[in-house]
Amino acid sequence: MGATRYRAPQASDLLMVHLDELVAVFHRASGITHLVASPVPELLTALSGRWLTLDNIEQEFELVDGDRTGLAAIMDELAAAGLIERRA
Repeated sequence: MGATRYRAPQASDLLMVHLDELVAVFHRASGITHLVASPVPELLTALSGRWLTLDNIEQEFELVDGDRTGLAAIMDELAAAGLIERRA
């Protein structure tokens, strides 16, 4: 069985506005605005239009001894909110 992969929409499909420590993310396809904090904007940028596994994400962000469970939980929340796609 392959690893779960994640992908965010193209950058042009998300409008991000920084509001101090929060970022408002407008998802054009759904018309919904989400208020998020770091590392969500960075994850959305890294995943923009490309499929990555948790291993790829950990490498991209140079996470050493990262909290894999915490990262997976963030990715699940983003998928549930409709901000990213998830494929097993």
